[in-house]
Amino acid sequence: MRRPRAKAVRLAAVTVLTAAAVAACSATGATGNTSGGAIAGPTGPPILVGMSLSLTGPFSADGHACLRGYQLWRDDVNSHGGLLGRPVKLVWLNDNSDPATATKDYTELITQDHVDLLLGPFSSLLTKPAGVVANRYHYAFVEGSGGAPSVYQLKLPNLFGVSAPVQSQMAPFASWVASIPASKRPRTAAYAMVDDPFADPPVLTAKGILEKAGVTTVYDNENALYEPNQKTGVVPASVLKAAADKIASLHPQIVVIGSVDVPTVAAFINEFRHQRWTPQMLIAAAGPDQGQSFLNAIGTSNADGVMVPDGWYGAFPDALSHVMVQEYIARYGGTASDINADVAEAYSAGQVMADAVTNVGLDQQKIIDFLHTGITLDTVQGPASWDRYVPGRQSGVNTRAVSFIFQWQPVARFVQVLSSEGKPSSIIVSKKMWATF
Repeated sequence: MRRPRAKAVRLAAVTVLTAAAVAACSATGATGNTSGGAIAGPTGPPILVGMSLSLTGPFSADGHACLRGYQLWRDDVNSHGGLLGRPVKLVWLNDNSDPATATKDYTELITQDHVDLLLGPFSSLLTKPAGVVANRYHYAFVEGSGGAPSVYQLKLPNLFGVSAPVQSQMAPFASWVASIPASKRPRTAAYAMVDDPFADPPVLTAKGILEKAGVTTVYDNENALYEPNQKTGVVPASVLKAAADKIASLHPQIVVIGSVDVPTVAAFINEFRHQRWTPQMLIAAAGPDQGQSFLNAIGTSNADGVMVPDGWYGAFPDALSHVMVQEYIARYGGTASDINADVAEAYSAGQVMADAVTNVGLDQQKIIDFLHTGITLDTVQGPASWDRYVPGRQSGVNTRAVSFIFQWQPVARFVQVLSSEGKPSSIIVSKKMWATF
């Protein structure tokens, strides 16, 4: 089947937006207005695209990154004729990183703002209630940041996750370890998990693959997950320190951490340093991908060899991604490596929705049916496709998504070393000793 491509593929490659050409808009107000000046091309009433984002609260950094991705997508669409010849206007609300507020926001976007289209929030925690609301009102719901199994287990016919499902994101690492000849393969592993729907599934997938390959589990807290404090949302440092001490005493060759942020993974690494113990391999679900903040938390030289999964990176060799990266740099400055993957996740969700609307118009059922035909669409994160919907079965997983594994290497280089579609390259197999305090 022919692979339809968004207008950005055909046109944006020859026109890179500059900072002066894109609309400036506030990310602090409750509702965003996308009008920042006349945009040639689209005419008529705007197509309203609604979303709720975490502009305050624990997820605020990611929420603002998602907003940038949506804004870049909107400006690209509008600079090339809009959707169906009409301008795209974003309408966003602030969910304060709270599921109940996300529920309220998406209800308001549909019943009060009467948006034409819906795109997802940040995180699986917020995507679940948002998807339920969208389904209740029979809206197609395309999202880029809700990849936990609990999202797909809702079995919603209207939900389409563009990014790689989180449960498979550590699979390239575990499969690579399993492929190492038995005589050289690490023999023991420890698995430490914070209670989080994003952080734990990839750890459990990796555990299954490694155990099948003969790697013995010496520590696993699957039945006693580290619980965050209900008021602060943070796992107490004393809990993480005790876990790190226990793991260090067992000397596993591999440590797999279900972390949610830099402080979580840094707590383990810094306690390992205190104990003067270094595993051969260490991978964490989140934290090592946060650039300078991660390096500052553990020390630049200590990052060497640490790995982390992700679904996109600034140097991803894809024509669509390259265009988006150049647009981002023109608007916000910096380099490709400075771009948060949340930007690409949001942009991808917009691309998928735009392709569907271009093909079938604004009818919600037609959009849902189109995306369930199995057609493959191109996004800045690579191909996206969904199976036909079967009632009662898990639904919404991008069957063409690619997962990547990154590793910190000497001179503070963050390098893609593994993927679900390729062989390892320039990977550090055995981590050097931590620098002690």
